[in-house]
Amino acid sequence: MADFTRVAGVDDVKPGAGMVAEVNGQAVAVFNVEGTYYAVDNTCVHRGGPLGEGELEGDVVTCPWHSWQFNVKTGVSVNNPSACVKTYQVKVEGSDIKVLL
Repeated sequence: MADFTRVAGVDDVKPGAGMVAEVNGQAVAVFNVEGTYYAVDNTCVHRGGPLGEGELEGDVVTCPWHSWQFNVKTGVSVNNPSACVKTYQVKVEGSDIKVLL
């Protein structure tokens, strides 16, 4: 059974920003959208770019490599709705952000 894993503190991911964390050997991008945290696979399905290093506007992150955009709440690509990145359940316990993989 999978468990939630701590990936960061709430102060580590500022509103409107993202970061990359490693969970069980997998890179996960964690984003703060107006105080709510979301996590997606860090690898862009277009060409493998690091989504956690992209710019976040509202709930959409732009891949820094080729500008593909993904909704961090749903994982669906804005550019190609048939393309998606995996999303992960996130919870906050105290000051810890935890992700379920």
